[in-house]
Amino acid sequence: MAKAKSVFVCSQCGYESPKWNGRCPGCGEWNTFEETVSAPAPAAGGRARARSSRDVSDSIVGIGSFDASCDEVRYPTGMGELDRVLGGGLVKGSLVLLGGEPGIGKSTILLQICRFLGEEHTILYVSGEESVRQIKLRASRLGVDSDNLYLLAENDCEAICDAVVKEKPEIVIIDSIQTMSIQGLSSACGSVTQVRECTNLFMRTAKSEEIPFFIVGHVNKDGAIAGPKVMEHIVDAVLYFEGQRNLSYRILRAVKNRFGSTNEIGVFEMRDSGLAEIENPSQLLLSGRPTDVSGICVACVMEGSRPILAEVQALVSKSSFASPRRTADGFDYNRLYLIIAVLEKRLGFFFGGLDVYLNVVGGMRLDEPAADLSVALALYSSLRDKVVDEKTIAFGEIGLGGELRNISYAEQRISEAERMGFERCILPAQSLKGIDLRRFGIKVIGVRSLRQAFDSLGG
Repeated sequence: MAKAKSVFVCSQCGYESPKWNGRCPGCGEWNTFEETVSAPAPAAGGRARARSSRDVSDSIVGIGSFDASCDEVRYPTGMGELDRVLGGGLVKGSLVLLGGEPGIGKSTILLQICRFLGEEHTILYVSGEESVRQIKLRASRLGVDSDNLYLLAENDCEAICDAVVKEKPEIVIIDSIQTMSIQGLSSACGSVTQVRECTNLFMRTAKSEEIPFFIVGHVNKDGAIAGPKVMEHIVDAVLYFEGQRNLSYRILRAVKNRFGSTNEIGVFEMRDSGLAEIENPSQLLLSGRPTDVSGICVACVMEGSRPILAEVQALVSKSSFASPRRTADGFDYNRLYLIIAVLEKRLGFFFGGLDVYLNVVGGMRLDEPAADLSVALALYSSLRDKVVDEKTIAFGEIGLGGELRNISYAEQRISEAERMGFERCILPAQSLKGIDLRRFGIKVIGVRSLRQAFDSLGG
């Protein structure tokens, strides 16, 4: 009888090697090989058997004869922010992977949506980490009590899929994929092989039975979902919960969605009663903003179709080190260096012997180039100790020549700034083409360079 042997599997792509390698030949990543035990291959019994295949010719359908609008079904989850990220609701037969740091709220939000979904749909909540009694205690704390919610504490993936096929619930929640296993595989729970094969089995069940699956995924120390990268290719949508443990609000972002946009975000606040939706995140992020303090400017970024205002803080101080420090939280570190270089070269400001600290309040991350102008104004304000008026907002992309480049959705940004009570808006002049400024009650200033933007501050 053949013995099982140890192999090394890449945690990113699933590449197998008989020995450990520092760099994976398949994907090129470093230090991703993990040792696992491979199951012995069954004996061929002499002559190889002919492979049997199914005739699938009757299943071929012309795309013109298939009406997707009639068959597509979306289940509203009862949380508008989650529906926004999913693209309008949970699609029938879809496989959604939800990841995030421990304690960020993954299990909480999935149990909360059971309260609304349980009014019209049957839900099977499967946990490999908690007992049924523990889930019931957590549901009571969150106020979830539905006759259509069924609980199952099980780790056997094949037994779970058999139960789903037999009972046919309308929605299935798996918490979490790293605790699931297939008995025929000799590797441990959470290994590359187990995670990949369990995800494949759930995917086949979801598609064949037209049942949507929510799957919770743990993350590793780098913040990526633990397990092979192929797992994220298998599922239909990948959602990430972002936020800091010491802050109460959370951001739900889609990095993959076959049924909607990946630009939308959902904002939640963690409370004693669970996660609460934040329908006006700009007001939350700007609350408690100090007045008459230099180094502060408000930016406006687009998250999908939603404009969000965020407070940018900069602190420029004399350095006590031979090499001055540069720190950015919520903003791209290399982009900060670029803006500082433009300020020094094009406008003559000196940052060489100064420490620069940049912070975006509220845990938001400004990845859009339109936040460049707000960062530059905050740096200028702190360097000159000159206060930017609290009723002023700025957005625009900075070029290497010190010019301001055109940005998209300028009209939506101006409307959001006016709604939040701002009185003056500084933006690139090119972005004002085709916009009727007479319908806005806010003063709009179009500038073509950083120098003009600084001069527009007055004083």
